[in-house]
Amino acid sequence: MPRDSTLKRRRFLKATGGAAGAAALAGCFGGDGDDGSDGSDGEDGSDGSDGSDGGSGSDDNVLNLQNSTMTSLDPIQSTDTASGRVVLQMYEGLAHYPDGVTDVEAILAEDFEISEDGLTYTFQLKEGVTFHNGEEMTADDFVYSWRRLAESPNSERGNFITNDSSALNIESEVDDEGELVPDSLAVEAVDDTTLEFTVGTPLPNALEILAYDSFAVIPEGYVGDIEGYDGEVDQGEFSTEAPVGTGPFEFDTWNPDAEARVTRFDDYHGSVANVDAVHWQILEDDEARYTAAMEGSLDIFTLPTAQYDPSLVDAETDDRGREIGTYGPMENGETADYVGVPQLSTYYLAFNAANTPRPVRQAIAYVTNHDELITQIFKERGEAAFTFLPPGVFPGGPDARDEFIQDYPYAANETDRDSAREVLEDAGYTEDDPYELTLTTYESDAFQEFGRLTRDKLSGLGIELELEESPFSTLIERGQNGELQFYSLGWTWSWPDPGYGMFGFEPENTDTSRMPEETNGYYLDWDEADSDASQKAQEAWETVVDNPEPDAEDVRNEAYVEMEEAIWEDMVCMPLYHQVMEQFYYDHVDAAPFGAMGEYQQVFNEVSLNN
Repeated sequence: MPRDSTLKRRRFLKATGGAAGAAALAGCFGGDGDDGSDGSDGEDGSDGSDGSDGGSGSDDNVLNLQNSTMTSLDPIQSTDTASGRVVLQMYEGLAHYPDGVTDVEAILAEDFEISEDGLTYTFQLKEGVTFHNGEEMTADDFVYSWRRLAESPNSERGNFITNDSSALNIESEVDDEGELVPDSLAVEAVDDTTLEFTVGTPLPNALEILAYDSFAVIPEGYVGDIEGYDGEVDQGEFSTEAPVGTGPFEFDTWNPDAEARVTRFDDYHGSVANVDAVHWQILEDDEARYTAAMEGSLDIFTLPTAQYDPSLVDAETDDRGREIGTYGPMENGETADYVGVPQLSTYYLAFNAANTPRPVRQAIAYVTNHDELITQIFKERGEAAFTFLPPGVFPGGPDARDEFIQDYPYAANETDRDSAREVLEDAGYTEDDPYELTLTTYESDAFQEFGRLTRDKLSGLGIELELEESPFSTLIERGQNGELQFYSLGWTWSWPDPGYGMFGFEPENTDTSRMPEETNGYYLDWDEADSDASQKAQEAWETVVDNPEPDAEDVRNEAYVEMEEAIWEDMVCMPLYHQVMEQFYYDHVDAAPFGAMGEYQQVFNEVSLNN
């Protein structure tokens, strides 16, 4: 990772506190966030075959990794972790999280100022930065790229840049129909190296938000999907085979079902990569992942839960709370370097409310024993989750979260078949006349095992549960089309704000009939439930939106808690666990350990291989 950045978070905080006193009122400076990029991908596994000697990869100086199916290489369209792993090697924005640690740093910015009212940010850009196509980066490129984020029909994160107080909320104009007026975003290229933008309210965590990959810069006019630009390539080509950024690696190839590869960019403005290339095998199947790891075709890997043995970890905790040490010996006789890091993430089961009656949803909650799952299925690789917000993001922190979950209404850490039967019988579902429900998980033995266990617990109660697996990208597509009933996914935080994540529960934002162009919530169709709880959640989110000021944090926090209560009441989402992310490195890999923002945030230009 580039280490020459001088714009550090503490300097940003100092400047913000001095220039924008109101910003300090928010108290949002405290706390660290975790990785963001929504969606999820999991890793679990089944048995693998015998491995051979420990990893060396297929090429001498190519870093070989694993990945799940990806959806897009366009940073404004990519929302899943799998795509983010590749996107972040090729694109950059003003800031980033080096090695995925929580200390945000500038990457394409040299300096910045904030106006006295805390609303106008002026960034001085790094000079001499070259895109992969040979063009030099200027402030106009940022204006164009951020306009795409706000205006392009291909953007999945337009709300992160305007009209959302929980994100950057740059000022803009809307027409009589509420649509964004093209080229009205309050972003200006003052000159080639000076970028200025104005937000609606003072924002204490602007730099953290700017580190989100959707704010990455691409050459002005490269894609013609906003007014005023014809484009050199169409968006489909850009998102699959012609990405261009300023990152330390440039695009080589992407075969959606097999592999992706990026190669070293020799004109990179920072630390030019040590490795010639980074290659990902697309491995959805846990057994295939495990086999690849044991055969040594991966340099850094994860271990499926079914193959993981916590007794083989020999690690100590560092000052960032990371467990760092060794793991092994493994099945192939090798001992790997080990890193385990608690993440700000939530893995969950969710329901499409239009496709699954509330009594069915509640019955499943009654029979789900979180402690049993964490111990028996997930082998202690995480903390039981009863709220969507992880302890580090929950309003008031971990203690407040612990107090809140005392009121969990579905028999926490028990298998309460009696209550499940009662709620189902009241709805008319019985063993003789059951409700037919399908659980769709991404390809994960652990979540399939959860499904089998749940199916057994529901036996004879009035739910006939079918299980199916789906590639991650297919699951996302089906979710957006409103075709799922009951499904597994996960969410990780890109910046430490409850709103990042809770926006997806605004019932009107869960309307799959308007996805992905008009809504970007979770695939719940909660608006169709028309229940007291959905109304409560809708009003709570509107309270958040109507109170964006830094000194209204208490109001927003109360609304977030009300949304958690509404989620419980209607049981549209059942959080399962907050992840401890683990990675395993063969001895020939020289890489810094990743941080709490997530391994997917790690860029590999400073990794060395000693084969």
